[in-house]
Amino acid sequence: MDSIETTVTAIHDVGTNAVAIEITTPPGFSAVPGQFVKLSATIDDETVARFYTVSSRDTRNTFELTVSYDPEEGGELSEYLLSLSSGDSITITGPFGDDYYEGEPRVVVLAGGPGIGPAVAIAERALADGHEAAVVYRDDDPIHEDRLATSEAGGADVFVLADETDLTDAVADVLTNDDGEQVFIYGFADFLGDAEAAIEAAGGDPDAAKAENFG
Repeated sequence: MDSIETTVTAIHDVGTNAVAIEITTPPGFSAVPGQFVKLSATIDDETVARFYTVSSRDTRNTFELTVSYDPEEGGELSEYLLSLSSGDSITITGPFGDDYYEGEPRVVVLAGGPGIGPAVAIAERALADGHEAAVVYRDDDPIHEDRLATSEAGGADVFVLADETDLTDAVADVLTNDDGEQVFIYGFADFLGDAEAAIEAAGGDPDAAKAENFG
């Protein structure tokens, strides 16, 4: 798969230590919520790359990637991305991933930490398509709160939980187990384990969930 150079159109703060990078959609590029791309840059004569999940409901004209960073530990690529501004060039490869939104009548997205990027994108796309959406998001310092509020106002069921909060009750509240319902899980490995246990406790099938492990 070929790499494509494109342009940053805007960078927005979306919470503590998190930004959304808006990128011009290159000709021929298309992705759906839940897919991800590889961003790469040459830093000190070395190529550095990392994967980021699409966090906008579509990729018409522009699309968005959400970048969380640790201000203490830093990281070459994170520092590079944070230094970008509108008009700068950026290189992407993709899209990748098989666990994405495919027009399901009801989506239930369980997100931990950086998993909120695809979660808000899937919820927004489902609502725009006239479908039902629910988001259960666990993070002590939530990001994309404005988009979550907009989705909730648009009819989505939204639960925002503090870290370490048990997911069982919230998942039971949003899971119907009806035909046409699709569960998505995005987050780190420990979150995926908690989410799968909560799905099973609610009578669902964790093996049927579309899941992406962020490491």
